Amino acid sequence: MTYNKSINRYFLLATGPLLGLLIALLISGTGIDWQREPDLLAPNIEITSTTTQVAKSLDQARVNAETTTSAIQNSTELYHKTTATMSTILKTAQTTASRPETIYNRRITSKLGSPFGTLQSDKVRIELYKINPGTYKGYAMKVKLKSPDAMKMTLGKDKLGGAETTLQAVNRYGAVAGINAGGFADSKGKRYPLSTTMLNGKYLTGFEPTFKDLFFVGMNKTGQLVGGKFQSQAALDKLNPSFGASFVPILMQNGVRTALPLKWQVSPLRAPRTVIGNYKDDQLIILVVDGYDEKGGSGATLAELQNKLFNMGVQDAYNLDGGGSSSLIFNGKVINSPSDGQLRPVPTHFLFFK
Repeated sequence: MTYNKSINRYFLLATGPLLGLLIALLISGTGIDWQREPDLLAPNIEITSTTTQVAKSLDQARVNAETTTSAIQNSTELYHKTTATMSTILKTAQTTASRPETIYNRRITSKLGSPFGTLQSDKVRIELYKINPGTYKGYAMKVKLKSPDAMKMTLGKDKLGGAETTLQAVNRYGAVAGINAGGFADSKGKRYPLSTTMLNGKYLTGFEPTFKDLFFVGMNKTGQLVGGKFQSQAALDKLNPSFGASFVPILMQNGVRTALPLKWQVSPLRAPRTVIGNYKDDQLIILVVDGYDEKGGSGATLAELQNKLFNMGVQDAYNLDGGGSSSLIFNGKVINSPSDGQLRPVPTHFLFFK
């Protein structure tokens, strides 16, 4: 037996049992299941369905977001247009509402001429004019109070019985303008306000019923001129006065010239004067007339001032202390020519603030 035959016999014997097993399986009909493991990369139907639904939801969300964004943009544009329209309507309404006031103010100003001094702030508007009808010379100061605290009354040196010039009061309080106020009486070297006087809503020496031709004039708590003759404190309190002083006589009431007391028609006939009044729109008008002295030969008569005020359309007007007391301060300067040659110290002043 050769070497090759020995090897062939060996493999035949080794593979014989296996071949026999295969033959036996084929004869018996038993099949071999060669099924492979599931393909892990094959698509899963359930996962695919969920993914599709999520994608659809995201698409719908995007559509909704775009719709919402568009709605917001439209609403914003509508808001801006509405706001702009309302602003235009408001401005038009304000202009329309202020037109009568503007027309009325022009009518007032046309009778005064051109101002040679003006001051404007959030609290007050002041215009200064010259008046010279031929028989006297003086000044008119038109004041628009935009705030009640733009005008105050002060006591000389801040005490009862004290006195100081209007310029001193203006400088001490930091005011922009000022005039002398009510009358006074001297006693034991002190200068006291005449009759009923109020400061900061309080009576300084109590209420005194009107006697002879005295009046009270001042401002109420809303910044309106109030005044007249009062027989009871209750009658004056109804006007809610904040401050005020007394003197004589009343010149105008409700646009009508009042009857002047005989004494004040001739004594003095002419004099330096200080007058305060108001228009229908509550603007104030102040007249300060120059004169050489208090002897009655220079300045204005009260009748002349009545006519001037009437022609200017003034509603109410009151004659304040005059003569050497007449003072007009504007922007830190003395505007009038005091008849004493210098300003007289007085107990009360009306001051204006910006």
